[in-house]
Amino acid sequence: MKSWRISSIRRGNSPLLAILCGLVILSALLSMCLGAVAVPPRDILPALLGDGTGSAAQIVRYARLPRTCGCLLAGAALAVSGTLIQSVLGNPLAAPNIIGVSSGAGLAAALCGALAPSVSLALPTAAFAGALLGVLLVLFIAEKTGASKLTLVLAGVAVSGMFSAGIDTVVTFVPDALAGYSDFRIGGLANLSMSRIIPAFWVILIAFILAFSLAGELDILILGTDTAQSLGLRAKPLRLILLTLAAALAGAAVSFSGLIGFVGLIVPHIMRRLIGEDSRPLLAGCALGGAVCLTLCDLLARLLFAPYELPVGIVLSLAGGPFFIWLLIRQRGGRVHD
Repeated sequence: MKSWRISSIRRGNSPLLAILCGLVILSALLSMCLGAVAVPPRDILPALLGDGTGSAAQIVRYARLPRTCGCLLAGAALAVSGTLIQSVLGNPLAAPNIIGVSSGAGLAAALCGALAPSVSLALPTAAFAGALLGVLLVLFIAEKTGASKLTLVLAGVAVSGMFSAGIDTVVTFVPDALAGYSDFRIGGLANLSMSRIIPAFWVILIAFILAFSLAGELDILILGTDTAQSLGLRAKPLRLILLTLAAALAGAAVSFSGLIGFVGLIVPHIMRRLIGEDSRPLLAGCALGGAVCLTLCDLLARLLFAPYELPVGIVLSLAGGPFFIWLLIRQRGGRVHD
């Protein structure tokens, strides 16, 4: 097993997953209570049930609820996408925003906004196609060049740069292709509506179900292609399926949250240390941990300079950049070339 993986699978993860569920509920409650206008916790439930009629109820239903749902959904999707990408590629440095998956989704979303802005289901579909293109392009480069782990990441950075230039080109010619272009490029969840989230929700839900159903096969795949094939597993088709699911998750998240980075890098590493490598509890832990991470970071972005807001992507970049550098330093010597 690769040196960056934790060799011992930790048993008895149910208490940890229960704690993570509690943190998801707590972070969601805080997200709906705190902001430029504080809403008492006792007013949240009546507002969600449609009983409240005051300004607090309006804030909860039309501003805080969509934003909180978006944070939970995007965080879970990006974290699970990062886990799948790292496991399939055997690369601890891989993540949706690093290897071009998110920027591919962003370019497709920009093209969709320019060509078919009124088709609600077109945006998550296009974002998925762009994300899949990004991950397949990087995988193709890696397989053709026999690239090391570091070279794979560098190829991803190059692909991401090309896709980002494509986004800039589309927005230059069609300025209205992406609403809130600055927030989209940085990653932000302000001004969300449930109508923007619901199409992506179904894509993410289906991808979650399929990923969890393939957890047993993923456990075998991470042992290595030769070992997996000797055990009767068709490794290459499975890799493609899992990367397609990762692209669907990242693309759906990007379609409403923008190019949020580092959730898919930070959360999988933390969860591997807490849970181990057993794929089913790891995927569950990453989904819950990603939801908590993005929701709390978004809350911090709202409160840090209140009444002004930072896009949540800035907060994540400030945390994720040093974390990525630490990973690079940690992969010292020949380990990065495994």
